[in-house]
Amino acid sequence: MSDEAGGYLSLPAVTENVMAKSVAVPSRLYSTITPERPLAGLRLGVKDIYHVKGIKTSGGNRAYFYLYEAQNATAPAVQRLIDQGAILVGKMGTVQFANGDSPTADWVDLHCPFNPRADGYQDPSGSSTGPGAGIGAYDWLDIAVGSDTGGSMRGPTGAQGIYGNRPSTGAVSMEDVIPLTPTLDTAGAFARSASLWSTVAHAWYLDFSEEHPAYPRQIYFSAAGSGWGASNDSSAMELLDRFVRNLESFLNVNGTQVDVTQRWDSTHPTDAPSNVTEMLHDTYGVLTSVDQYNLLGRPLFADYEVAHHGRSPYINPGPLVQWQWGIPRNESYEFALHNMTVFRSWWETQGYGRNDSETCSKGIFVYPWSLGTPNYRDTYLDPPTQPPLGFANWAIAGYAAGGELVVPVGEVPYQSRITHQTEYLPVSVSLLVAHGCDLVLANLVRDLEMNGILKASATGRRI
Repeated sequence: MSDEAGGYLSLPAVTENVMAKSVAVPSRLYSTITPERPLAGLRLGVKDIYHVKGIKTSGGNRAYFYLYEAQNATAPAVQRLIDQGAILVGKMGTVQFANGDSPTADWVDLHCPFNPRADGYQDPSGSSTGPGAGIGAYDWLDIAVGSDTGGSMRGPTGAQGIYGNRPSTGAVSMEDVIPLTPTLDTAGAFARSASLWSTVAHAWYLDFSEEHPAYPRQIYFSAAGSGWGASNDSSAMELLDRFVRNLESFLNVNGTQVDVTQRWDSTHPTDAPSNVTEMLHDTYGVLTSVDQYNLLGRPLFADYEVAHHGRSPYINPGPLVQWQWGIPRNESYEFALHNMTVFRSWWETQGYGRNDSETCSKGIFVYPWSLGTPNYRDTYLDPPTQPPLGFANWAIAGYAAGGELVVPVGEVPYQSRITHQTEYLPVSVSLLVAHGCDLVLANLVRDLEMNGILKASATGRRI
């Protein structure tokens, strides 16, 4: 709750016969939407890597929470939403320090939030786990803020069947936020409808406010990696194909099937490797592991040891392994950054992220994100040994700095081994545009919803 002095206070509240703390939900009666406050009355949840004045930040780690005092400033990304009328309800769970972990064994310090969809025991994805699951679960929560470095917004968006994005790099300040790597970290928003998400994007991403008179005139849909043909579920593929056909009809264009690796092979810079998958294999791992250990891990260990007579803090298996992997790779950092820069330049000139004066983004790169495949949270997996490595569609937006939004296009049935009943999981598609074209994408999905091509998601078991 507000402390009426620009900061916030934790409000402890426990209700009898409820297995969790209660949440104080503010009334909308005292909020009036105006041009200056377009988000007035919207209830906002925030991933617990963003600092909020007066409140401690945990980053999903108990040692960090108890070691450091309450914050004396609110992250500009969060403050921008508050200034435009959004009402902060509270902090929400995150994979430790915004890394990518599995719920069964990797979430040790704090419990993984529950995915409300289907049988209730599906992996909610991460790292923006709490905000994504919360938007899928609570009709009293309107929007939620997460972050995306390598899929941390897009993963929960697909798992919960809602709307969520990774914006163009630099669209919103990442100051006063626990970092993974400043080269790739971005701030995204979750919502249950395209229209509401569009409203938030227009209010938030003020750096990219230029209006363009037309929508992109090309659709590129991926034919490789996690692209078309990756699922054996014909019903999921039917939903994907129907969405693309409707998108083609709405834009009055014919989509083109593309293969990024083949395109690179035939058009890459002469001084760059011919195999883009090999060139970028270690890039994400090096950038995130080296940066987070140097910016967060090293000082955390030092501060904790001083405060606790030489003892070390507990770190969950995922981030700990990644930091240990990154420690000897400091010298590889500049090489990884160079490879990313080479790819970004190619994507903007020879790839599928070219800008256009009339449409902002010459085309839209489209690929499936979630295919309604069960992913149970109680599955035992091998322990982590390294950070995410390799190259696929999920990595392109970060390396290319483009704006990407995941949207739900339907749901498909499966037979749950938990409930022994037919349950339904979301199918979603990712839309990637050129750098700085986030608001064109926001306008497009708003209009797609107005024309019945996209639909708002409900809360609970089914979208």
